[in-house]
Amino acid sequence: MNLSPRKLNAFLSFKLPAAFICGVRTKSISDTTCVVSVKHRWINQNPFNSMFWAVQGMAAELTTGALVMSKVQSNGTKMSMLVTSNNATYSKKATGRIQFTCNQGKAIDDLIIKAIETGEGQSIVLNSKGVNQEGVQVSDFNFEWSIKVRS
Repeated sequence: MNLSPRKLNAFLSFKLPAAFICGVRTKSISDTTCVVSVKHRWINQNPFNSMFWAVQGMAAELTTGALVMSKVQSNGTKMSMLVTSNNATYSKKATGRIQFTCNQGKAIDDLIIKAIETGEGQSIVLNSKGVNQEGVQVSDFNFEWSIKVRS
C-alpha cells in the first residue's frame, strides 16, 4: 500500500483522533520527505495564545513516523517500530499555520537495510522542524525511532 496524504489523514481521524481534532494534517509525502501542517486555533492553544507544545509534537512526530511507516510498508519485511526518546526546542511563539518537515527518507532506507542484514534492532534520530508562514523556525523536534525485524 502506498501512503498518501489522504490515507494518512484518514488514519489520523480513526487512530489518533486528538491530532485530527487539533487540525494536524499531512500535506505531502514522498520517498524522502514528509510535510505536515497545523493551524493555531482555539482548540489547540495554550494560555499564552500560541499553539500548545503537544500539538506541535503530534505534527512533528507524524512527519517522522509517516516516513518510517511508509518505508517499512514498501519494504515488505514485517517490522516493529517505536519511538524510544524525543526532545524539542522552541524558539518563537507558534501562531498562524505551522509547517513541519522531515526529509530523512534516505537515512531510513539505510537503517532498514541494516536491520534486515543484521537481524538486530536499529535506531535512528529523525528531525522535524516547525516553520511559521513567514518562514521563521518556531520549533525543532528530534525523535529516536527504533525498528526491529519481527520473527
